[in-house]
This record gives sequence, C-alpha cells and structure tokens, in this order.
Amino acid sequence: MAGDRLFALQRRERLMDELRQHGAVRVRELALMLEVSELTVRRDIAALADRGLLTKVHGGATLPTETDSAPQRRIRPGSTPFTIGMVVPSLDYYWPAIVTGARAASVALGVQIQLRGSSYDRAEDRRQISRLIEAKQVQGLLLAPSLEADGADEMIDWIGRLPVPTILVERQTPPWTPTPRQLEWVRSDHALGLETAVRHLHEHGHRRIGLVLANGSPTSTHLAQGWLRACAELGLPGDFVVRESVALDIPGHRQIIEEILLRCRRSRTTALIVHSDQDAMSVAQYAAEQGIAIPDDLALVSYDDEVAQLAEPAMTAVRPPKARVGRVAVEMMVSRLLEGKRRPAQRVLVLPELIIRNSSLRTGTGR
Repeated sequence: MAGDRLFALQRRERLMDELRQHGAVRVRELALMLEVSELTVRRDIAALADRGLLTKVHGGATLPTETDSAPQRRIRPGSTPFTIGMVVPSLDYYWPAIVTGARAASVALGVQIQLRGSSYDRAEDRRQISRLIEAKQVQGLLLAPSLEADGADEMIDWIGRLPVPTILVERQTPPWTPTPRQLEWVRSDHALGLETAVRHLHEHGHRRIGLVLANGSPTSTHLAQGWLRACAELGLPGDFVVRESVALDIPGHRQIIEEILLRCRRSRTTALIVHSDQDAMSVAQYAAEQGIAIPDDLALVSYDDEVAQLAEPAMTAVRPPKARVGRVAVEMMVSRLLEGKRRPAQRVLVLPELIIRNSSLRTGTGR
C-alpha cells in the first residue's frame, strides 16, 4: 500500500512537471507517457485539482491562472462571457501550441475564442481582423500580424486605432508608437533563449560556434540579437552567421549544408545552433552521411523543440514557451476587459527553456 502511494506521488510529480513545461496537458497523452490508464490520470488530476495545484478542463488540465485566486476578477456566473478574436499567421507548425495555451486559459476563465488563420500576408491579416470587427461579436483581439519590412508602421498605426483592445502575440512594437494607445504585447524572449544556447555550448568547451538562421522567419531578428550579445559578453567570434533555410524540403539544401560544414572545418568551428528543428535535423542527417560524428565532431543545438527529441542523436533544443505565451495573452486580455483603463499597459517577455539532450554533450561529459 505504501508502495502504491509512493508511485502515485511520483506520477503526480511527473504530471506537474509536464504541466509547468507546457501550460496544459491532455489525459490521453499523459496516459501513454506514464503507461497507466486514462482513468488513473483523471484521478490524479482530480486529486491535484482538489489541492488547487491545477485546473481541470475537458480532456486534461491547465495551470491555475493568476485570476483564479482573485474572485472579483472572474467572469460572473450567468453573465455574458467575453469573446476574444484571435488571428494567427498559420494553423500549423509553431502556432498550434500557442492556440492550445490560449484555449486552455479561455476555458479556465470562462471566455470564448474565435480563431482565424492568416498567411504571413499583411493584406490577409487586415482582411481577417476586419471580419472579426465587422461581425461585432468580439470584445478584444489577440493578433500576430506581419510586421516585417515596409509598411510595418502603417500596420501598427491601423491596429492601434481598432475599436477594441488589442494585444500582440509573438510580435513586438517599438518602445514608442504614435498611436492613440500604446499597444500591449506578449512574446517569447527569443534573444535570451539563443543566449542560453550559446552559454551552454561555451560551458562545454566550445570556443568557435556558428549560427544558422531560417530565412524569412520573424524570430530570426531576435535570435541574431541574442547571438551578438552572447558572443560579445563571452569574447567569442560572432561572424559565423548563415541566413539560409536548409530543411529537407528546401531545394538545394544539401549544397547549402555542404558549404556550412566546409566552413566549419576551415574555421575549426565545433558547434552549430540551428533554427529550426527541421533544419537542424537536416544538418544532422547530412553530417552523418559525411562521417561527421555528432556531438564528438560537431555539437548541435536546435531552436524550437518541436521534434528535436526524435533526432538521432536526440537533439538539445531551446524550447520557446508557446503554450504559456498563448495563456498569458488571454489572461492579459481578460484583465484588460475587466479593469479597462485602470490597468497599466503591459508588455511581457516569457523565458524559453533549454532542454539538454545528447547532441551537445561529447562522449563522457555527462550532464
């Protein structure tokens, strides 16, 4: 009996670890991971919910929101719930985890989300945002518009004049914008995430490190900032930066990777940080074909941690807090809708996490 209690405690600690990492968990996935029945997982969730450690939702659980301990800020039972519009640039890859976090928070807070997908196109962003506004069914907007290149200032000004409160998600405006109200935002601190990766490699003896940035990604600007800051503070050369996508579906990716690896040999570079997982796995596969051992000949760190654990060897990766970003965005919006102008504007950075696996640890170094 004592052994059963001990196993239950260990299982629930693992459940809470997963919840802290992802912001939300599903019963089915936990049952597979823990190798127990879904009924057992539901009982664990119920026990933890009774202690106030998590919030039960349909099919899983979420972390308690900041508003859970503040009854005066909850939506009153029987009142009309807020509806929040959400426009994201894609419904695959990076964004499902953010949407999942937002939906988990919306369930916990008793609000609704109307989701619209866009396509990294400013005109399409405007079209989808306008549709939500014209329907007059949303009281607030969570937006991830395209803010690169020419026209960004005009887009920011347009968003700043929308008739409902707006919070940018994984996007950032300049510190000051000449709009009627200063826009709020919440995003991952990608610069610090990249700096964490550089410092990890430096701690393991690497003094020449390269950076491969996905071409055209909005994240690349922040990663480059973190790279330059880390190299300057650690006294590392910061000239090895390649701005090319090298995922398996990119035409000519093998030739680009060949040139990157040749540059590594010539400059005696012993580690690469690659954005994103697909690109990093492409580099790893080509390196293996060429007899380059990872991590003994070349250490690799990926930025994203979508599928990095499936690589061979399992890949060390920086994990942006996607679910948490979505969750915080909804919490901020509900707070704004409840408190109005009484609440000061917020701009929130959420810290990524470095997940250490075998691709950055030379044989015998240990963790």
